[in-house]
Amino acid sequence: MNSKKIVCLLLALMMVISVFAGCANKPEPEVSDTPTESSNDPVEENEPAEEPEEETEAYTGLDWEAIDAMDYDDASDAVYDWNLGEFAEYYAAAKEETTNLSRRYALMAIAEAKMLESGVFAPIYGDGGAFAMSRVVPRSATTTYWGLDEYRWYTMLVANEILTTVDRDAITAIWKEAADADDYFTKARAYLEEKGYTLNDTYNALSGYDMETWDVIATSYTSDSYFIACTYTGLLEYDVKNNQQPALATSYEVSEDGTVYTFKIREGVNWVDQQGRVIAPVTAHDWVTSMMHMVDNNDALGYLMTTSDGCGIKNYDAYIAGECTFDEVGVKAIDDYTLEYTLEAEFPPFASMLGYGCFAPLNYDFYKSQGGTFGAEGDEYTPGNYGTSPSTIAYCGPYLVTNYTPQNIWSFKANPEYWNPEAINTPNINFYYNDGTDTLRPYNEAKANIVAACSFNANALVLAKEEIPEGQTETYFDLYHYTTTNSATTYCAWLNLNRATFHDFNDENSGVSPKTEEDIARTRDAMNNQHFRLALAHAFDRGAYNAVSVGEELKYASLKNSYVTGNFVKLTEEVSVEINGTETTFPAGTNYGEVMQAQLDADGVAIQVWDPAADGGAGSGDGFDGWYNVDAARAELELAIAELAQIGVEITAENPIYIDSFYFTGSESNTNMKQAYKQGIESALEGKVIVNLVAYDDSTQMQYAYYRNSTGAEANFDISHNSGWGPDYGDPQTFLDTIQPYGYMAKNLGLY
Repeated sequence: MNSKKIVCLLLALMMVISVFAGCANKPEPEVSDTPTESSNDPVEENEPAEEPEEETEAYTGLDWEAIDAMDYDDASDAVYDWNLGEFAEYYAAAKEETTNLSRRYALMAIAEAKMLESGVFAPIYGDGGAFAMSRVVPRSATTTYWGLDEYRWYTMLVANEILTTVDRDAITAIWKEAADADDYFTKARAYLEEKGYTLNDTYNALSGYDMETWDVIATSYTSDSYFIACTYTGLLEYDVKNNQQPALATSYEVSEDGTVYTFKIREGVNWVDQQGRVIAPVTAHDWVTSMMHMVDNNDALGYLMTTSDGCGIKNYDAYIAGECTFDEVGVKAIDDYTLEYTLEAEFPPFASMLGYGCFAPLNYDFYKSQGGTFGAEGDEYTPGNYGTSPSTIAYCGPYLVTNYTPQNIWSFKANPEYWNPEAINTPNINFYYNDGTDTLRPYNEAKANIVAACSFNANALVLAKEEIPEGQTETYFDLYHYTTTNSATTYCAWLNLNRATFHDFNDENSGVSPKTEEDIARTRDAMNNQHFRLALAHAFDRGAYNAVSVGEELKYASLKNSYVTGNFVKLTEEVSVEINGTETTFPAGTNYGEVMQAQLDADGVAIQVWDPAADGGAGSGDGFDGWYNVDAARAELELAIAELAQIGVEITAENPIYIDSFYFTGSESNTNMKQAYKQGIESALEGKVIVNLVAYDDSTQMQYAYYRNSTGAEANFDISHNSGWGPDYGDPQTFLDTIQPYGYMAKNLGLY
């Protein structure tokens, strides 16, 4: 941070110091039966003593005149501190703990509890928890929570026949008992053959994604990475037993102080072009080239390299700030097949980050042949044509792209130069674009073996429970259904704390808000009141919202109650931490979610993030609604009404707060989900909050309201339900960093 920024920030804080006065929760005065010196004055028996009036600090709200006079970043700082200052304080303390991982996790869980209590967003659901049927053999691809390895696909076994529920369960049991990945595949293949299944060499699926680039280093979008991940191989990869294995690195060593990682690069691996023609050997220099491209695309994945938000590659921050040369950045090719990464300080999750796109290799000569340049070499940076199409990238992964027609088809075939060809179980892949307008398309095409699998949405579920496959006596549902596993990705309802745009930033005639200027000002005050936000969170019937898509039976199955999944990490040793001043001990084996719940309970907040009886007694933070509570919603709203009245904002059924949310008219499911949200909020809060549903006829254009925006100022909504975050590595920091100032998801709060 340069001195100019420090001065600006200090001035900003001076301007709004009165804004923050009185926002802290004061403890109740101690009550004692012991007389004090001041209580010695006699009191007449029939004259009750005067009780001092309890002093309550006035609610001030935010000083919007002062904030609107600031530059954008300083205004974001002021709004952030008002709403998330307590979380920031607890989280900073948690990140300082780098040696005792169990203590680190416990402190992060406490920090997350504070974040959830702020109500700036509420978790909704994950990727999973739906009824489905599939030809894909269970657990034949990694289910690791973080990175991109799950999108490499080559290990998948795909049958020609839909797997029955009984057989899926049996194969899953084989996976649980298998000694390693090879043991699992051997036994799974034998079981499939015994049961009469035959294997297909092609995987066909539907996708609703659009792509912006084929450059995996220059994107942070899942919609891009989903298709690019299989075109390159990383240093290490997770296998189907979720154990990290050598890939383009055959081995690695870590220095005694935990800051230097030295990788031996696999020899004999080649880069090829889209046609499979050999370009050059893969060497350690390709990761140095990658880092040169990374610093030029810092806005995409740079947060993973920084000291504050990521692993802390040595001098990465200094180089970005212009304080050193690229030669001083902590990535070196010691020789052609020895690669070294150096960190600023020990960062235990570092190895778990290596499956992500920022650690993909990049061939220097091919990149230059596409017109790409590097700022590290003193040139004005441009990617040229690199990444603009599948023909403008080099490949070292399991697949080559054979066809890419946007909003139509993506096709892949096995790379003949892949380093481990015998591991490719499915040499051909096709993705067909699906815009969601035909809700029965996935089900009908899965029955016909046009695609390998489908989830049962509400409409398909009705048919699946009625229709009987030819030659069978049971329905599709009874024969084939299973419940998809919930992933670690968490989709949330995000509240815009400082909305700056009331139409899409790329089109002033799209996504236009119906609110008046007075409505806008009232909503902004309400959104910056913690009680109002919690009222919205508790009034949100997430089960009813979800049921529209997956049906009543599974409406809770995919629900999440925290940002970081409750069983994402566990304490490996006994740890004692302070919860509201009380030393509290958690034994080894305690789940992250249990610590969160302890803090929430201590604070008296009506949020349940952990149920010890869930998942067959193993405990879970998923599969139930720990937020929806109409009584709590109305109580919080009354507190909000009382506070906001002090700054002149009256809230009644005759003068409600209006909040905008968007939906896609082309999707019956999305339309009905948003109608369910509107009806639920307005009913629970007795008409004192009205939801304006803003319609989009084009799903791609709708993404500019919430997904394709690069800053919070471009976020065109009051509440969004469409954006989520999945982990990049195996530490809660991968989630919580995104809610820091300048964190990736902070833009969903209308900030930074």
